[in-house]
Amino acid sequence: MLLVTGASGFVGGHVVELLRLRGVDFRCLVRRTSSVRSLLGAPIAFGDLVTGEGLEEALSGVQAVIHLAGVTKALRPGDYYAGNVGASETLARAIRGKGIRLVHVSSLAAAGPSPHGEPLREDAEPRPITNYGKSKIEGENAVRALLPDAVIVRPPVVYGPRDTGLLQMLKPISRGWSLEIGGGERWFSFIYVKDLAEALLACAANSQVVGKTYFVAHPEPVSWSQLAATASAIMARRTRTLRLPVAAARAVGSCAEAWSRITGKPGVLSREKILEAQCMRWTCDPGRAAAEWGFEARTSLEDGLAKTLAWYKEAGWLRY
Repeated sequence: MLLVTGASGFVGGHVVELLRLRGVDFRCLVRRTSSVRSLLGAPIAFGDLVTGEGLEEALSGVQAVIHLAGVTKALRPGDYYAGNVGASETLARAIRGKGIRLVHVSSLAAAGPSPHGEPLREDAEPRPITNYGKSKIEGENAVRALLPDAVIVRPPVVYGPRDTGLLQMLKPISRGWSLEIGGGERWFSFIYVKDLAEALLACAANSQVVGKTYFVAHPEPVSWSQLAATASAIMARRTRTLRLPVAAARAVGSCAEAWSRITGKPGVLSREKILEAQCMRWTCDPGRAAAEWGFEARTSLEDGLAKTLAWYKEAGWLRY
C-alpha cells in the first residue's frame, strides 16, 4: 500500500494515473474540507498535515508515502514555512518508527541557482534565494532529522498536461511574443511530469535510494530561447522578442502581489518569481540517479512540449 499526499495537484494527478495504470494499491491523503472531485474516485483517507489528525489511520498498512503536498505560491512568507516545513515535520513524526519509507518531494529551489554556471550536484551547499526555496530546504532538514532513511527528490522545472505555470509563459508566444527579462540567455533544467511520476514510484520501491537525495531532470538543460523557439515551431507562430528591463519586471511583480492581496488569492507572479527569473542558470546534474538506480528522464523538450500544447489546445486553455 502506498499513500500519496498532494494527489489533487498537478504532479500528484499524474502520479495517481501511473499508480492506476500499474495496478498499485494506493490511497490519497486529503483534508476533510477539500474537494475530492479531481481525484476521480481514487481511494482516499482523511488526514490533516497541520494538526496530525487522522494520520495514524491513513498510514495503516502503508509501506511507502510519496509526499507531494506543499505550498508553491503564497500571500505571506509564513505560509511557505507552514506548508513546506511544518506539514512535512508533522508527517515525518507520524511515520517515525513505523518502518514506512518516505519519498519527500522537494525542489531545485532548495539548492538555489547555479552560481558558477555548472549544473548543481546533490552535495553542493544549498543557497536558496526565495522564501519558497528556503522553506523547501528547511523542510528537507526537518524530514532528514526525523527520518534519516527518507528519500529526498529535487525536481527542477516540471511541465506537462494540466500545468498552469508553463501555460502563463506560453500564452504570449501563442500571440506572437516571446518575453525576456533583462539581457543575456537564461538556462534551466526541466523534467516532463510523467517522467517525474516514474521516478517517484521507483524511489518508493527501490531499496538502493534509502537515505539519499537526488536531482531528477532531463540530462540536457535548455535555454529560454530554445523553449520559445520550440513552442513557436509547434504552434506555427512567428514571434518577436520583447525584452523587459529588470526594474520594469520587478514593478510588474509588485503589482501582481498587490492584486493577490486584494483578491485574497496568491498568484503565480511575484517579486520573488522575478528574482528567480533574473538568475542566469537554474541547472542540476541528474547523474547520481542515473548511476545509482538507472533513472533517466527520456522525454525530450520537443516531445513533451508537443504533448503539453496539444492538451492545452484540446482543453481550451490555449488557442493557436
